[in-house]
Amino acid sequence: MKDFGKDFVWGCATAAFQIEGAAHENGKGASVWDMMCRIPGKVKNGDNGEVACDHFHRYKEDIGMMKEMGIPAYRFSVSWPRVIPTGVGQVSEAGLDFYDRLVDELIGANITPYVTLFHWDFPYDLFIRGGWLNPDSSKWFADYTQVVVDRIGDRVKHWMTHNEPQCFLGIGHRMGKHAPGLELDWPEFLLATHNALLAHGRSVQVLRNKLGKSAEIGWAVVGNGTIPSVETPVAIEAARSAMFEVKEKSFWPISWYLDPVVFGKYPEDGLKVFEKDMPNFDPDDLKIISQDIDYIGLNIYNSDTVSPTEDGGWVKDKPIVGLPLTKFNCPVTPEALYWSPKFIYERYNKPIIISENGCSCHDWVSMDGKVHDPSRIDFLHRYLNNYKRASLEGVDTKAYFQWSLMDNFEWSEGYCERFGLIHVDFQTGKRTLKDSAYWYRDVIANNGADI
Repeated sequence: MKDFGKDFVWGCATAAFQIEGAAHENGKGASVWDMMCRIPGKVKNGDNGEVACDHFHRYKEDIGMMKEMGIPAYRFSVSWPRVIPTGVGQVSEAGLDFYDRLVDELIGANITPYVTLFHWDFPYDLFIRGGWLNPDSSKWFADYTQVVVDRIGDRVKHWMTHNEPQCFLGIGHRMGKHAPGLELDWPEFLLATHNALLAHGRSVQVLRNKLGKSAEIGWAVVGNGTIPSVETPVAIEAARSAMFEVKEKSFWPISWYLDPVVFGKYPEDGLKVFEKDMPNFDPDDLKIISQDIDYIGLNIYNSDTVSPTEDGGWVKDKPIVGLPLTKFNCPVTPEALYWSPKFIYERYNKPIIISENGCSCHDWVSMDGKVHDPSRIDFLHRYLNNYKRASLEGVDTKAYFQWSLMDNFEWSEGYCERFGLIHVDFQTGKRTLKDSAYWYRDVIANNGADI
């Protein structure tokens, strides 16, 4: 086997708030990110998502560029407040019509839609009612799911509920650097997390009730994990332990989010760490949270390297001096796309989708009218090489979605980071395919045989 197999899916990914714009069109409601953008100092340069990439108006052009790139699948998110402006109650037909048109255009271009229901743009009106702290929040999300699946479920068979709970909960509700900008203490944070997990479960129930087993349903978590310092059994076991252990109070451990979803229980070591902070909840909640899913989406950009200790534990290695960094100052660790899928697959026995992977680079339109981004090509090549290794060694790899289709609003970084295969001039909206877009087109065409 020289490629990724005949059923492997290649794609690109985006998120609604980061690209759509049209922030007030057709009565669209505000989200917590609209709120975040108007608070001085929260987003670089005071940037906002009012226009973004104007994808709302230019989606046909963007899909045409995807077709030129040979993209077989497109992961995008639905904006909750565009569909239901106040989060619950009155539905916006105009908002739903946009996603109707988008899905139809994708299918007409032979591009399979993968829909993410929540990619961080929580409705503002529900935030002021408590957001994820409100005990009804999971039911709000289930009702929203029902509205979306009733409209486009006849054509969309691939679904993700949440994107990166570690970020919208941890960075948004604990660190305060992302929307809604809260710095909750652990008891309130864990309550919000539990309610969000419950929302995932209720959403899966809605999708299953509507679509049955004809749909593929999962969600996407931060999959940055651990890399063994050397490939010995002891070092590999240390890295595996480090990936899933909850040793201290932190919102990053992946087991805190995946164990309840797959195993129907919180990890025992985490319960000991958070013993005094855990919310009271109905034990049946875990039955709802642990609805059967078809795959686990992993958003992977880098991983730490760890070494075994003499007492059978592990320690995080110091960063290598001169380690390559992306423009976003993220370490370049290609092995992350081998070890994280491997460890996750071994523990949870669910097929793996890389739902995000990519890098920000110093990109601009050169004097020849092209965008030359050799560092992105090198980055993707190295990471895909490791993902292919995982695939060849038996990890059930279903798909790979590059982040991102186009340069966009990068949350608290505003428009200062460019992750796209398509360059966007944010003054004019002009799109330009980067060299990496053509490189990725060739990778897709040969199904990764030359990786």
